[in-house]
Amino acid sequence: MRGLFITGTDTDVGKTFVTSLIARELRRDGVCVGVCKPACSGAELVDGQPVWNDIEQLSAAAGVEDRNLICRQRFLAPLAPPVAAAQAGETVDEQLCRQTVSDWKGRCDLLLVEGVGGLLCPLTATNSIAEFAAWAGFPLIVVARLGLGTINHTLLTLECAAQRGLHVAGVVLSDGDRLAETPAGQTNADELASRINVPLLGMVPFGADSVRLRDGITPARIAWSELADGRPPLS
Repeated sequence: MRGLFITGTDTDVGKTFVTSLIARELRRDGVCVGVCKPACSGAELVDGQPVWNDIEQLSAAAGVEDRNLICRQRFLAPLAPPVAAAQAGETVDEQLCRQTVSDWKGRCDLLLVEGVGGLLCPLTATNSIAEFAAWAGFPLIVVARLGLGTINHTLLTLECAAQRGLHVAGVVLSDGDRLAETPAGQTNADELASRINVPLLGMVPFGADSVRLRDGITPARIAWSELADGRPPLS
């Protein structure tokens, strides 16, 4: 299978939003897209029923109605999956995590796998997202915050990926906190670009419907399918 693995420098950095944007862009190009998460924790109760917003966003973006095809293991508590599972008297089953990816074989042209938290976020009692990403074998897209602290968090994430032999296709900055006009928001893209050895693909301004170049204005056409094949990111 061809695919991309979307990870982040932390939780709530915009992984789901960016994954959804990528899915929509690929669908507009006529690509049959699959989306999945190995596990999902943190639900909202709507009319007494749990709703996982990450799964709902991915479902809408990719046009996938079967939530079990997106994520088989869902937990209520907003905690790392093994902790959330333990609170529910359950455990995260690594084989089910892998099955969520394997189920897409023959169903899509390109699979987007969204991780949980950052690379070292626990996925099971013994393994982290990094081990799962290594098993999946897809190039990584690292989503990072635009604001203060992102240089350190991004460099740490890239160092972790390098130590584990994970190929990073590029970094995307996400401005979910509306920090574009802050001093850090205005300088972080250039600072990161000068310090990392992978492409800084662009940024997602607050409320945007596509990934854009570092200036936050010029639209960039990111060649997501080519990235999955290890080819240059811009077309």
